Amino acid sequence: MTTMQDNNTWSGRFNEPVAELVKRYTASVDFDKRLALFDIQGSLAHAQMLAECGIIAQSDLDLIRRGMDEIRAEVEAGRFEWQLDLEDVHLNIEKRLTTLVGDAGKRLHTGRSRNDQVATDVRLYLRAAIDDILLLIRALQTSLVTLAEQHAATVMPGFTHLQVAQPVSFGHHLLAYFEMLKRDAERMVDCRRRVNRLPLGAAALAGTSYPIKRERVAELLGFESVCQNSLDAVSDRDFAIEFTAAAALVMTHLSRCSEELILWMSPRFGFIDIADRFCTGSSIMPQKKNPDVPELVRGKTGRVNGHLVALLTLMKGQPLAYNKDNQEDKEPLFDTVDTLTQTLRIYADMIGGITVKPDAMRAAALQGYATATDLADYLVKKGLPFRDAHEAVALAVRFAEKRGCDLADLKLDELQQFSPLVGDDIYAVLTLEGSLSARNHTGGTAPEQVRAAIGRAKKYLEE
Repeated sequence: MTTMQDNNTWSGRFNEPVAELVKRYTASVDFDKRLALFDIQGSLAHAQMLAECGIIAQSDLDLIRRGMDEIRAEVEAGRFEWQLDLEDVHLNIEKRLTTLVGDAGKRLHTGRSRNDQVATDVRLYLRAAIDDILLLIRALQTSLVTLAEQHAATVMPGFTHLQVAQPVSFGHHLLAYFEMLKRDAERMVDCRRRVNRLPLGAAALAGTSYPIKRERVAELLGFESVCQNSLDAVSDRDFAIEFTAAAALVMTHLSRCSEELILWMSPRFGFIDIADRFCTGSSIMPQKKNPDVPELVRGKTGRVNGHLVALLTLMKGQPLAYNKDNQEDKEPLFDTVDTLTQTLRIYADMIGGITVKPDAMRAAALQGYATATDLADYLVKKGLPFRDAHEAVALAVRFAEKRGCDLADLKLDELQQFSPLVGDDIYAVLTLEGSLSARNHTGGTAPEQVRAAIGRAKKYLEE
């Protein structure tokens, strides 16, 4: 008979205790203890099902519920004593339950394994995290729409290749990020459907010989369905990978926005100012105001992208079913949730703290011949083939460059030397407001269309 301490559920199988170094290396309780409340939630549903199926007595269920209530209170108050010897969140809670209620606690694990237990806990955790993230995405979208509504007709230069391209409204520009976040929310909702499937009942890998009712546990826990294959149920982590991929896309969108905020705040642009509470100064240069929050968002995007690669790499060589490798899924998943949640929360507040500088935006839009395309379109409407119009305007731009002026500053006879089709109505076309107003179609930057898009966005946010 073994003389080792009976701290582990498998101690009777071994002739010597686990080495201290191995114990520290393999333990996950330091990070998976955040699953404690979800572990309790899943265990209570499992215990209720066992009692309903006659597998454990009602008196055992009553004791389990009483013990779990006490454990929940200890966890929430920060009084629960986590033990490294017990390796993970599951064994810690089970050991405490047995201490509190005796044999009833030992009966809780009937018909399940830690393999399906942890898969259930992670799904419960991630489902709740997605719900929180969806609310935070909506809050950020609301901030964007509020600022866009104030600047539906504020002219700024639109860029391609980071060169002045055509005039757009600042509100229209902000709504581009609203649309990105809308797709991000759609991905999260879609991902949640696949997260919300119950693995419990798959046991270690082959199911259980007890007459359990998995659908009842799914009902109690609010899962939409049960995982249909026991091997897949315990070893699958693609739901975590899918979530991390969706999170990486959200962060990528926020990183792009951050890059623009950083550029726009620079004196070379001077389009906006970010509220002081989101910035820091320099230890040596007293004049500095650094956009630390958007810079960190840009940096943390790489962190989340790294977690996605880590999870993909974790799973790529695993045979069925469960392997210890899967313990490594939690830290990247947890950090992804934390990083995205914190980023969305601070971003919504930061957008609300932006001061826009319309005069600087307008001045920049007057540089780089932003209305050149409008001149080409004008000539096409007069009957000139587009390629000929393109060439004529290119020559006009070169002429204006030599003069050091904008196209709108050229005299009528100077413009007519590039095409006799130019009339004195051209100057209305070459204004920034004329350029915006001309793009009056769904998805266009005309203020009328921007306000219509804001109306649609508000309706979406209210639903």
